[in-house]
Amino acid sequence: MADNKKQATKVVAQNKKAYHDYFVDEKYEAGIALFGTEVKSIRQGAVNLKDCYCSIKNGELFVVGMHISPYEKGNIFNKEPRRERKLLMHKREIMKLGGLVAQKGYTLVPLSLYFSGKNVKVELGLCRGKKLYDKRDALAEKQADREMDRRMKDSHRSYED
Repeated sequence: MADNKKQATKVVAQNKKAYHDYFVDEKYEAGIALFGTEVKSIRQGAVNLKDCYCSIKNGELFVVGMHISPYEKGNIFNKEPRRERKLLMHKREIMKLGGLVAQKGYTLVPLSLYFSGKNVKVELGLCRGKKLYDKRDALAEKQADREMDRRMKDSHRSYED
């Protein structure tokens, strides 16, 4: 019998800028090839996903621009903070994503970095770029929701008094 243990997920970093700049159409999960000192640095939360993206080269998927700070106790084993890191996915999925990215306006963006059990995983988003007016609409909608919540909370308080 196989043990079906649920693996705990601990989110280390999120790319909130991606949700501001892109429409996320689909989400995918990928492993990432790291060195030991990089994993230790990620456990300390020293990672930045801002301004990073994914590229496909020779049938392999890479994340470009992800900054993982050097581990303080790593000395000679530390790697370049912004080096390209290989993402681990099935060849079939990579080819499918490659076809979608080749279409007009699609890009692969890392949305979050998390631990699934002891493994580091990356959540990728298949994204379309937002225009400036889309960003304004999203901001206006967010402010309207916030204002509505505030008013509902105030009206609820007046009933309790």
